[in-house]
Amino acid sequence: MAYATAYDELKIKLATEAPRTWLVTGVAGFIGSNLLETLLKLNQRVVGLDNFATGYQRNLDEVQTLVTTTQWANFSFIPGDIRELVDCQRACEGIDHVLHQAALGSVPRSLADPITTNAANISGFLNMLVAARDARAKSFTYAASSSTYGDHPGLPKVEGTIGKPLSPYAVTKYVNELYADIFARCYGFDTVGLRYFNVFGPRQDPEGAYAAVIPKWTAALLSNQTVYINGDGETSRDFCYVANAVQANLLAATAQKTQARNQVYNVAVSGRTTLNALFVLLRNSLAIHGVRSDAKPVHRDFRPGDIRHSQADISKAINLLRYSPTHHIQAGIEQAMPWYIRNTQT
Repeated sequence: MAYATAYDELKIKLATEAPRTWLVTGVAGFIGSNLLETLLKLNQRVVGLDNFATGYQRNLDEVQTLVTTTQWANFSFIPGDIRELVDCQRACEGIDHVLHQAALGSVPRSLADPITTNAANISGFLNMLVAARDARAKSFTYAASSSTYGDHPGLPKVEGTIGKPLSPYAVTKYVNELYADIFARCYGFDTVGLRYFNVFGPRQDPEGAYAAVIPKWTAALLSNQTVYINGDGETSRDFCYVANAVQANLLAATAQKTQARNQVYNVAVSGRTTLNALFVLLRNSLAIHGVRSDAKPVHRDFRPGDIRHSQADISKAINLLRYSPTHHIQAGIEQAMPWYIRNTQT
């Protein structure tokens, strides 16, 4: 008999007890829609908030096809913007748990438009904190970022040691952590921040200037387009399949131990994959699914604001949240590849 993890136990508990009510901001986005899918399959009630700045109706439509009619009836959607306090207040009414995913991601986007990034990621975050506090939400879990480590060279990255930010985006995500800590100190409202490391998986947008590397390269390979690698390709990342991020959110939101609250955790698998190795993994995975390519990548200049290497120490999440990642990079790519193939225009 397989060992039951804390997450296995939590899913059984959620599915069999009286349903709780969850708010997922950014629900039409990549991670938000995966949280929605998981929660609905566990028979939870979900309120979603999104302004479709980076999310898509098609993500919600897809989730609807993956759950039962009864489960879908437990979802209510509020079109709104976290930059508007009234929208945040409306979304937080009667909520048990807040999973705050809404933000403007992307280092290049923040360099091109720091004002809009600041408005969404700092003003919007503060609005959500105030609304959740006033609504007496039982928990507030938010998407932090590995970009907070900035120029600190140490590996693996440990939560208590950071460097100077390298982009406006990184500044905004660090300010989120500062505000979260202040709300605990000043108002007794504890939160949990999750520093995501290069999350990937189904419903991640392969299009646009700010697309993440895995869906962007997969789409390029499927379309016989050039794959560009920034720098020499030896830049490395701790790629994290989205199911791991979903697990971390649910464990954090329901954590009972006092010492697990008002914390920031790395969410990753504690691995390192170079961009050169990633390209080979993607090309090999496509070949397994019948899509063969002899394409070779083209190298170009390093991208401003990027760090050279990233790898997470996940021992804190393991010890305090009982986090246990289920997918390392190859397993995650294999899980996601059929979706990428089905949903990429060729």
